[in-house]
Amino acid sequence: ISNIYVRSDTTRELIPLSSVVTLEEAAYSNGLNRFNRRRAISVNIFPRLDIPLGELIEEVEKVVKARLPETAELNWRGEAGDYRENSASIYFSFALALVVVFLVLAAQFESFLHPVIVMMTVPLATAGALFGLTVFGQTINLYSQIGIIVLVGLAAKNGILIVEFTNQLRDQGREFREALVEASLTRFRPIIMTMLATVMGAVPLLIATGAGSEARRPIGVVVFAGVSCAALVTLLVIPTFYLLLARRTTSPGHLAKEIRKQEASYGEDQNANQPAE
Repeated sequence: ISNIYVRSDTTRELIPLSSVVTLEEAAYSNGLNRFNRRRAISVNIFPRLDIPLGELIEEVEKVVKARLPETAELNWRGEAGDYRENSASIYFSFALALVVVFLVLAAQFESFLHPVIVMMTVPLATAGALFGLTVFGQTINLYSQIGIIVLVGLAAKNGILIVEFTNQLRDQGREFREALVEASLTRFRPIIMTMLATVMGAVPLLIATGAGSEARRPIGVVVFAGVSCAALVTLLVIPTFYLLLARRTTSPGHLAKEIRKQEASYGEDQNANQPAE
């Protein structure tokens, strides 16, 4: 480049470029990355497995706010971006799952109190799932949150067995405490068998290896620990809360029984009022 000659505008003579230009060598990027139509720098973060994703995001945002100018904008991509975008919707989905399960149980039991008793296992199952995540070294991420939503239905089914059978025994005329004790003892084996079947189904997810195992393992841990905890506490919590809260309630078949009784008495009165031939 220094040997190139350029023509002077005043003298019209050829002048070597080295006499008017100073050349310097420097490195420069061969391309400019953009994100959302703005110049961007991509930084890949590979944290340790024992660091929760939510805590990592908060720490990075604190550093960016403290070190970078106010005009800088931080955008997340990959698993962190999915976590940020879906965190609010996950909580909404969890609340919606609780509401839907409650309404379905209220329609089944014809009561708003019995579904509350059944769903008392959900917080305990969630606590068991969080404990399992801690024991197995997993974090609360998008996949574990999905597993907790699934756990709402899995945890409630054991309570349904006890409450439903107790109500059936009460419809047959059994005394309140006697019906509750017999239902708990009778449904003990089905609850344990259902728990074992669900837990064994989650074992492949729990011990998964290879590509994609990081996504499947949190779901397996949540189902394994949550269902195990729910099955164990159901045998204690559901009968206790049924004994405390449902003592003054009637069984779902009580209203139908009263209607049939009123219809029978009304029919007898009609037959008695008819004139004899």
